[in-house]
Amino acid sequence: MKYYIISGEASGDLHGSNLIKELRLLDSLADIRCWGGDLMQEAGGNLVKHYRELAFMGFAEVIKNLPAILHNIKFCKQDIFSYQPDVLVLIDYPGFNLRIAEWAKKHGFKIVYYISPQVWAWKENRVKKMKQCIDKMLCILPFEKEYYKNKWNWEVDYVGHPLVEVIEEHQLGVMNREFNKDSNSQFIALLPGSRKQEIAKKLPIMLEVAKSFPAYQFVVAQAPGLDNAFYAPFMEPYKNVSSVSNKTYDLLAQAKAALVTSGTATLETALFGVPEIVCYKGSNISYQIARQLIKIKYISLVNLIMDKLVVKELIQNELTTVNLINELQQLLTNENRIATLRNDYAELKTILSKGGRASVQAAQIICDFIK
Repeated sequence: MKYYIISGEASGDLHGSNLIKELRLLDSLADIRCWGGDLMQEAGGNLVKHYRELAFMGFAEVIKNLPAILHNIKFCKQDIFSYQPDVLVLIDYPGFNLRIAEWAKKHGFKIVYYISPQVWAWKENRVKKMKQCIDKMLCILPFEKEYYKNKWNWEVDYVGHPLVEVIEEHQLGVMNREFNKDSNSQFIALLPGSRKQEIAKKLPIMLEVAKSFPAYQFVVAQAPGLDNAFYAPFMEPYKNVSSVSNKTYDLLAQAKAALVTSGTATLETALFGVPEIVCYKGSNISYQIARQLIKIKYISLVNLIMDKLVVKELIQNELTTVNLINELQQLLTNENRIATLRNDYAELKTILSKGGRASVQAAQIICDFIK
């Protein structure tokens, strides 16, 4: 069978690579053409475009690079039509992939979407078009299946979350011991986000906490693409602060607690079993706009999936150094809270592992569908 897979980000490259491995196990004659990255290529995909050529973030950057984006869309359509795949597999990346899906449906291609866009949070109007042009929707968050069924009368498949298998593989592997130079060190992980603007807003507040916990080493997980020179001015005033690059999972594997910017990192931290505080702070204007557009009860994926307040969320004006210090003290010393959190994390992992590995289930559904 011929598979055409499109991913436009680093996370999609990771999950796409695991999907490719499973497809090749199920289909020994699989011919896979893909947009993604090094991991998808190493897994056996014939790489057409690297996600580095596709990653345009923010309104201004999209406008600036509009000719390149439109060229990529045109080229993608031509390439799919020339290749004539048995199935088109789209991985997240909705701004690009939904446009391709609409075109591909009109031209008679079978379409599977793996990792649903988060339309339950915003841009719900996309669902009507998605339902018309996507043959199989594979969701990775448990509440998405119910959301699509109850609100849109659309039967979708829940395959579990691919992060579970990624983190399990890391935990089984040889762990980098960089942080254990001093066996008495205890680490607090700081995950301040990936964009300069959000890091500049939140990291100073997070770092100020370090003064109140001199026995701990606070370690900043640097974002890909940002070097030491960007982080150094924030970190200089503190003796018990350091940073790592491209070693976030190694850090989480040994951290006693973590201060984490809202997003996928909150789920990764929970799957490592690390007590965490979720942090969010934007400009007042952006925050007010977001409150109007985004209709969800919590900002953390952990709390959304569990449908209760499992991890503390400090949002906007609540994100202060004083509040962080108080909450962190609880996570480090309150045995009842730690035990409750440990039980909730175990339940979370069970929910996200329902039926087995996400990539295995996704590959089986795709193969069954095209056969």
